Amino acid sequence: MNHPLSQSPTTEPTLLLRYRDRQYAADLIGAAILEFDLFTWLDTHAGATTPDLLKHFGIADRPGDVLLTLCRAMQLIETDDRDSHRLTAMGREHLVATSPWFLGPYYRPIAESPILKDHLKVLRTGKPANWQAKGDGDDWHTSMLDPVFARGFTAMMNCRGLSFGQALAQSLSPMLVDRSHVLDVGGGSGIYSTTLVAAHDHLKATVLEQPPVDELVRGEITRHGLESRVDVVSGDMFTDTWPGGADVVLLSNVLHDWDFPEVIALLKKTAETLPSGGLLVIHEAFINDEKTGPLPVAEYSALLANITQGKCYSAKEYSEVLAPMGFQVGPYQDTIADRGYMTAVKI
Repeated sequence: MNHPLSQSPTTEPTLLLRYRDRQYAADLIGAAILEFDLFTWLDTHAGATTPDLLKHFGIADRPGDVLLTLCRAMQLIETDDRDSHRLTAMGREHLVATSPWFLGPYYRPIAESPILKDHLKVLRTGKPANWQAKGDGDDWHTSMLDPVFARGFTAMMNCRGLSFGQALAQSLSPMLVDRSHVLDVGGGSGIYSTTLVAAHDHLKATVLEQPPVDELVRGEITRHGLESRVDVVSGDMFTDTWPGGADVVLLSNVLHDWDFPEVIALLKKTAETLPSGGLLVIHEAFINDEKTGPLPVAEYSALLANITQGKCYSAKEYSEVLAPMGFQVGPYQDTIADRGYMTAVKI
């Protein structure tokens, strides 16, 4: 099909997206240096486990995992298979307060930055901060119920989603040959549904979204002239019954917005919705199974941990939930701009 949505760019936006995605990472490391003096403590407590460290500093599990993953990805600490942490030479030489090469003063100017202050709140409570560190704002989840905010945020995700969606549609082609209907859960602007059907003539799609985003999706579908192939069902993906009839469930940039209990709940609803042989596609920025990187994803996870209830997860974390639910889990696949996907077939 020669639909405009199927016309891909000749270049990748990786570097441009990385600049934005890493925006919160410096402040998270700054919080570790300036507020907790984490690396000096770890220098005298080599071999401390994650529970030891989190308990000592009063850090919640989810943001603590994000912080430690970022430290490993930056090669500041190493973690062995017994979950014991130790400083690397870089961490010891440059981030321990007694070192002659200590760089703490270089981070001092950001000690009062709104993002760093919000990181401290998130680290201590495990709850998301206000959107973009606005003092009069709500967290992202609450903000999305406001039509004006939802419109702006959806447009922001839509602009990057076009390239992401086109790359995903191309990579999934062999797996979609015998599929007919995609259920795009929490589909945002509908950009992933529209790019999938634009690239595959035989596909139809349904986007499940809550108000007020559902009306924005309908407008986008109309703008692309795909009303006959993509429809919208209004509903809450956690509390409402998902539409039936789909043989593919797409969770694109959805799970990373939520803590693990909510991730499990969404995967359970996926298992209940898909028929035997049905395909699940999880499209995200994935941390590697060892939680040592990639660095751009660890940096992006710092942003997510601050403004949402989630973080970037690994394929292993998803697999450990999906297998007991009756899925045959496939391998992770890269697409573009530090994103990728994994698939699982309902047995």
